[in-house]
Amino acid sequence: MELDAAILSRIQFAFTVSFHIIFPAITIGLATAIAIWEGLWLKTRNPVYFQLAKFWIKPFAITFGMGVVSGIVLSYEFGTNFSRFSEITGAVLGPLMAYEVLTAFFLEAGFLGVMLFGWQRVGEKLHFFSTCVVAVGTWISAFWIIVANSWMQTPAGYELVDGRFEVASWMEVIFNPSMPYRLVHMLLAAMLSATFVIGGISAWYLYKKREMAFGRKGLSMALWAALLLAPLQAIVGDFHGLNVKEHQPIKVAAMEGIWPEQESGAPLLLFAVPDMEAETNRFEIKIPKLASLILTHELDGELQGLKSVPAEDRPHVPLVFYSFRIMVGLGVLMIGAALWGLWLRRKHGQFESKPFQWLMMLMIPSGVVSTLAGWYVAEVGRQPWLVHGLVRTMEVVSPLPAERVLFSLTLFVLTYSLLFCVYLYFMAKLVRKGPPDMARLEQHMIGIQAPGFALAWVKKLQHDVVEN
Repeated sequence: MELDAAILSRIQFAFTVSFHIIFPAITIGLATAIAIWEGLWLKTRNPVYFQLAKFWIKPFAITFGMGVVSGIVLSYEFGTNFSRFSEITGAVLGPLMAYEVLTAFFLEAGFLGVMLFGWQRVGEKLHFFSTCVVAVGTWISAFWIIVANSWMQTPAGYELVDGRFEVASWMEVIFNPSMPYRLVHMLLAAMLSATFVIGGISAWYLYKKREMAFGRKGLSMALWAALLLAPLQAIVGDFHGLNVKEHQPIKVAAMEGIWPEQESGAPLLLFAVPDMEAETNRFEIKIPKLASLILTHELDGELQGLKSVPAEDRPHVPLVFYSFRIMVGLGVLMIGAALWGLWLRRKHGQFESKPFQWLMMLMIPSGVVSTLAGWYVAEVGRQPWLVHGLVRTMEVVSPLPAERVLFSLTLFVLTYSLLFCVYLYFMAKLVRKGPPDMARLEQHMIGIQAPGFALAWVKKLQHDVVEN
C-alpha cells in the first residue's frame, strides 16, 4: 500500500494534539480547585482545606509539566507538516499564539515557582496570591488558544491580500462568532475533568478507609461542583450547538446523521451506523422530530443535510457522529452521578455507599474522555476545511516524503506512550502515598506564617525607630 504523507501528517497532528489536550483539561480545573481550597483555609483555618491544597499541588505540577512539554511540539508541527498554513495565516494566528506564550511565561511559569516552592519562604497571603495568579493564568492561556481555534472555525475580521490573511479588525478576529460559546464550553469541560479526577480519587480513599476526613471533604466538594457544572455544561452545549448550526451546518448534519439536503421534523438518532458510500444510516434507533425540536425549537423545523454539499466537502461522518454521542452520553452520566450523590447526601449515605464509590472511581477519566470526544466533534467536523470555507487542509500540507512522516509519527507514538505510562506511575505513587499528615502540616503552617511575622516585626521596628 502506498503511503500518503498528507494523511500521515494529519494523523500525527491529531495524535499529538489529543495527547496534549489531556493535561490542560486537568490543570485548568486543578489550579482553580487549589486556589479555592487555599482561600478557604485562610478564611476558616480548617486544616483539611490546607491538606487538600498541599496534596493536589504535586499532581498539578506533574500534569502541568506534561502539558508544557507536549504543547511545544504542536507549534513546530505547524511549520514542519503544514508550512503553507503558517505562511498564509501567520499574520492572524502568529500574534494570538504569541500572546498565549507570553501569558504562560509571565503568569503561569512566573508564579508557579512561588506556588510550588514558596510555602515556607513567603507569607501565606502572598502564596495565596501566587496560586490565584497561576489559576487565572491557565484561564487566560486557554482564552488565547480558543480564540485562535475559533477563528479557524468561524473566521472574521480579515482581508485576503495576495492569498494571505491580513488583519482588518483585531476585535472581530478575537471575538469571532463562535469564540464565546467555544471558550465557555471548553473551560467548563476542563473544570469537569478535574472535578471527576478529584471526586474519583477521594472516593478511592473512602473505599480503602484511609484519610477519611480528607476523602470526605474532597468527594463532597467534587459532587457539589459536578451538580453545578454538569447541568450548566448541558445548557452551554445547547447554545453552542445553535451557534454551530448557524455557521457550520454541515458539522451539525454529521453530528446528527442527517443525509437529505433538507429534512423537516428530523429525528434524534440514539444509535445508527452512518454509511458514507450509500449516503444513509443503518440500524437507526431514533426519537421522531426531537433533533428539529432541539436545534430549531420547532417540531417540524428544517435542518440542512449532508447531501446539500458535494461529498468532498463533508467531514468523516461516523467519527463525528460517534464522538458526539460519547460526549453527550458521558455528560448525562455526570449529571446522573451528581444527582445520585445528592440523593445519598440527603440519606446520609454519601460516604458509605460502595457502589457509588466504585462509580466515582470508574468515572475518573470521564471528563477527559468527553473533552477529547468534543474536540474530535469540533475538529473533524470542520474538515475538509482548516480555515472554514476558505482553506482546505490538503492544500497546506508540506510536501514531505511519506516515509519521514511515518518515522516521526512512530517516534511520537512510542515516546508519548512511554511518557504517559511514567505520568500514570507517578500519579498512582502520589495517590498511594496520600496527603501529608496533620503533624507535618502544623510544622508547615508555622513555617508559612514565619515570613509574615518577620515582615510585621520589621515594620514595627521601623515604626518604633521613627517614633523615637
